[in-house]
Amino acid sequence: MTTPDEAPPLVPGGTLITATPEEGRALAFQIARRSIKNIQPNVEVLKGGRPEYADDAEGLIAAAQVVALEFQTIAAANDYWRR
Repeated sequence: MTTPDEAPPLVPGGTLITATPEEGRALAFQIARRSIKNIQPNVEVLKGGRPEYADDAEGLIAAAQVVALEFQTIAAANDYWRR
């Protein structure tokens, strides 16, 4: 089990600025994953729940919404890639 002191930084590289939308989308996934790991730092518990939510359409949609919100924030921080 990790402790909050061992958790990776929530924003990889310490910035939301990316060169391209593709990099921004990848960053959104990283941030979403790190958020979940910080919410549930016990890897055994986290992985133990996968069989319950891996095939749950509502859970997968909710996860996609989290990534979409992160991407929306990153896109705004990048001024939508400077139009």
